[in-house]
Amino acid sequence: MAVSVEELADAMYALVAEYAGKKKLKASDIVKEMIAKYGDEVDKNQGKEAIKVLMDSERCVYTYFGGTYIELPHKEGAAPE
Repeated sequence: MAVSVEELADAMYALVAEYAGKKKLKASDIVKEMIAKYGDEVDKNQGKEAIKVLMDSERCVYTYFGGTYIELPHKEGAAPE
């Protein structure tokens, strides 16, 4: 059974949250992890669509620090809770 884009986005979010503050993940790293996890049920195009879902929903953001990474949105120090 194929994995839906929404399920894949949730799995990607969990992966990014797991590595938050420990390691910066590139989009290609995340897609490779999902292919390793789900095998033939996932391909690169589905991975790209799932990343787009994460970005559009603002659950994750792109950051740039010598390369482009996907991370959880940062809260500013003065931002209200």
